[in-house]
Amino acid sequence: MALLIYGRNSVRSAITSHSAQKIYVAKNFRDATLLNLIKQEHLAFKTLDHKALTNLVKNDYHQGIVAEVKGYNYYPLSDLIADGKQISNPIIIMLDGINDPHNFGAILRIADAFNVVGVVVKKDGQVPLNATVAKVSTGAINYVKVAEVSNLNNAIMKLKEAGYWIIATDGEAKDSYTKLDYALPLVLVIGSEGKGISQLVKSNSDFLIKIPMFGHVNSLNASNALSVILAHIISCRIPS
Repeated sequence: MALLIYGRNSVRSAITSHSAQKIYVAKNFRDATLLNLIKQEHLAFKTLDHKALTNLVKNDYHQGIVAEVKGYNYYPLSDLIADGKQISNPIIIMLDGINDPHNFGAILRIADAFNVVGVVVKKDGQVPLNATVAKVSTGAINYVKVAEVSNLNNAIMKLKEAGYWIIATDGEAKDSYTKLDYALPLVLVIGSEGKGISQLVKSNSDFLIKIPMFGHVNSLNASNALSVILAHIISCRIPS
């Protein structure tokens, strides 16, 4: 099923990853580099006025360009496990009920920036891969594998069998994220914006960690928390 995505970075990534099928641009669109890329790829092309583009995607933040792409595919968990075997101390992100597409898109962007193996999500209670997620990810949606599973706890068991350690984030955890040794294959579990991580997922995790808070608010959103922890993990792994 075709999907409409919008925004210059998202469309550029869709073109370069060969997932774009048709392009719509505003009459006053002047990005010569992107227009040349469209011509080089011999993509179907249609010019519309700004209002028509807005009506097409039901959003006024399209930046003058829209692409029709194939719907985004999910991967089996076995693909992520196989990919992880190709690198030392792989990292997989697991999301427990992220419902905000902006958070999901930002998480994919962070996952790409830190070169994680992929992201695991549950089939129900999770925002799907859609146009908003694609735009916020600024193209990372085309490069980060997302595995969809029916049950996170079953997925955890399979990942443990594959040699992964499960680290869940929890505001009530005793240990700070800075206290662990991250030189191991790991799954980093991030919970939903409101409910956090389910009790069963926490009980099946090997470690619970928190980001200490010193200000007036008691939490970060999911993508911000992920970026803080991943940056620390990567810095710990870089030889001094």
